[in-house]
Amino acid sequence: MDVTVSELMELFLQSPLVTWVKTFGSFGSGNQDNLTMYMDLADGIFLNQIMLQIDPRPTNQRINKHVNNDVNLRIQNLTILVRNIKT
Repeated sequence: MDVTVSELMELFLQSPLVTWVKTFGSFGSGNQDNLTMYMDLADGIFLNQIMLQIDPRPTNQRINKHVNNDVNLRIQNLTILVRNIKT
């Protein structure tokens, strides 16, 4: 059974996690294609904004808002997110 990347992305975007994320704001609304929605999650910006809604205490770490497909910046944003979840 060969599954394409687009099919995997579609399955991920229909997952309970993404459904839950969509309840926090404008994510997935409008004319966004699947790749744009996936990249919005992968860069960590939107997920960090959700974390601030859950726990609004200020942190010393700033997220990188202009990731521009830079893997290192994505990793930094997601590391901040995981650290905030742990605390």
